[in-house]
Amino acid sequence: MEEVSTARMTWRKSTRSNGSGNCVEVAGDLRGKVGLRDSKDPNGPTLTFNPSSWVAFVQGIKSTPPSR
Repeated sequence: MEEVSTARMTWRKSTRSNGSGNCVEVAGDLRGKVGLRDSKDPNGPTLTFNPSSWVAFVQGIKSTPPSR
């Protein structure tokens, strides 16, 4: 597994964030990687995706009906 430094990444919070504390942040300024982390734990673990996997993940989320 490749170690990815997140120290200089620019993180942005999800546009779906509604103040409930259940938010994620995304960083797309890694070479060939997209970072994802829990906004409540910025020093915690970070998931990384290659760009095509990230696109598939986002498309999957967008096509999933909301839970009731």
